[in-house]
Amino acid sequence: MSALAERTAEAVARVLEAIQNAGLVEVEVSARHVHLNEADWKILFGDTKAGLTPKRPLSQPGQFLSEERVTLISPKGRMEKIAVLGPLRGATQVELSKSDAVALGINAPVRESGDLDGSARITIEGPEGAVTIEQGAIIAKRHIHVPLKVAEALGFENGSIVSVQLFTDRPVILQDVVLRVSDKFSYRMHVDFDEANAANMHGFTLGRIIRQEPLMP
Repeated sequence: MSALAERTAEAVARVLEAIQNAGLVEVEVSARHVHLNEADWKILFGDTKAGLTPKRPLSQPGQFLSEERVTLISPKGRMEKIAVLGPLRGATQVELSKSDAVALGINAPVRESGDLDGSARITIEGPEGAVTIEQGAIIAKRHIHVPLKVAEALGFENGSIVSVQLFTDRPVILQDVVLRVSDKFSYRMHVDFDEANAANMHGFTLGRIIRQEPLMP
């Protein structure tokens, strides 16, 4: 690494540390996408295909946007060219915004990733076949990926609920944001397109984490 590159990396690290210490977090928009398990992958893309083809890495370590695309089908309509994220998972999961769910005519619940019991039914179509999952379509609960070191420094606990004030030209405070703590995470908040559009998000966006009292039922 050149001296310039080293200085740049050090400066970026200092900026990121300052952001964290100030109780801020970078906010990213998570568009509609699909996670596939191996069995469904083989049905959709064929046994002979080696695996997902990485297109570009995502902010979370080891995760990537693939070249592959699928179509979502419901009794009410279709959505084509839906992104598939890698790597393959243990369970197939479809993550939508509320607007997407309304357009498809399905009753997708707001859930954390992986909490699929009783979630919505949907059909996924690939170039070689289609599968109907009886549950797996959700609206992802807004959340923050928190590395363990950041959680320890800021006093965050896995599963805690906070609010986040988004710094945009149409500022909003998002409540009921879950903290997900792991030493495998990069420090990012994820919202869907409905939430991003409500705040008029575009480009690099920061949010301020606010301690939240329990919401009224």
